[in-house]
Amino acid sequence: MTSRIYFDNNATTRILPEVADVMASAWQTAFANPGSQHSFGRDARPVLEDSRETIAGILGADPTEVIFTSGGTESINSAVYGLTLGRKGCIALTAGEHPATTAACERARQAGLKLVYLDVDATGLLKPEQFASLPWGELKLVTVILAHNETGVVQDLAELSNLCEQHRVPLLIDAVQAVGKIPVNFRELKATALAFGAHKFHGPRGVGGLLLRRGVQLPPYLEGGYQESGRRAGTEPVPLIAGMAKALEVFTAEQQQRMQCVQHLRDSLQNQLQKLCAPAIAHGANAARLPNTLSIAFPGADGEAMLVNFDLEGIACSLGSTCASGSAEPAPSLLAMGCSPDVCKSSVRFSLSSQNTIEEVDQAAMRIASVVSRLRKV
Repeated sequence: MTSRIYFDNNATTRILPEVADVMASAWQTAFANPGSQHSFGRDARPVLEDSRETIAGILGADPTEVIFTSGGTESINSAVYGLTLGRKGCIALTAGEHPATTAACERARQAGLKLVYLDVDATGLLKPEQFASLPWGELKLVTVILAHNETGVVQDLAELSNLCEQHRVPLLIDAVQAVGKIPVNFRELKATALAFGAHKFHGPRGVGGLLLRRGVQLPPYLEGGYQESGRRAGTEPVPLIAGMAKALEVFTAEQQQRMQCVQHLRDSLQNQLQKLCAPAIAHGANAARLPNTLSIAFPGADGEAMLVNFDLEGIACSLGSTCASGSAEPAPSLLAMGCSPDVCKSSVRFSLSSQNTIEEVDQAAMRIASVVSRLRKV
């Protein structure tokens, strides 16, 4: 039987054993509502607040700036909703943002705001020369993805964040793919809000966070109880939050080793595929990328057909954002980079983790090459 190889870690990751252990303990000892006044609630509250302090310390935030949510999508929606509610003007975003951001901004547009799109170059990086011509007097929000979920391209946001600070325009950073894969510092990014989700870095699904700069008022997206200082209603899932904190702790302790390991695997896969499957185009290869992400086009082979055949060969990957799966349209992020529709539709995304091995990379490269060769002859 063909061994299965998981190269879809930007969609979700396998939970770490030590994370599962922490959660198993918390389900038993910190299961109660942390807002309850009895002894069981008092047992859960320190686990919640210790996790908050751990996460804040790693991400360069104050514990009071951490709001726990159900994940990256809720965090992004909460920030877009809260920072634009009842306001008139413009939102600036890139054309290749994650669907959670584009959908939230579209809802804001329907409520009366205008959308202004920021251009990227052929490598997927923002073009700084356009910043000066933005309608700063009308901007109510700038939202940018830090590390792209499809291409892995990592933005240098220093100039844009300085301008946002200068013009007093809130900056929302989608760091869902970045946190737990590369170092991220909320204070250094000068963001107003920053979104992240645990299942992208070997933590549990169903939990994430929104960092919100101290002093910024955010109307709650979910209303009900007074949890999270009135900023997000709903009983905090303490075991999930403890698992998220542990996953982030593990990454931080092994940060350089993990990043070097997974980049070596990614680069090996890219090099082999470019030799075995020529012509093959690695998107964003000349820009800083997440060390685990390879978005690559095999002109002459259909992406949908490749996905099916890779699965039959035991290789799990994707066409790009899993949240946009089901769409036959070319990826907006690749179109924004100037790729032709044909190149877009022949692109797939492999996203690795430190749990993968070089043996898996070598096996996968041969299977992928075989599929691509076969499909190009059809």
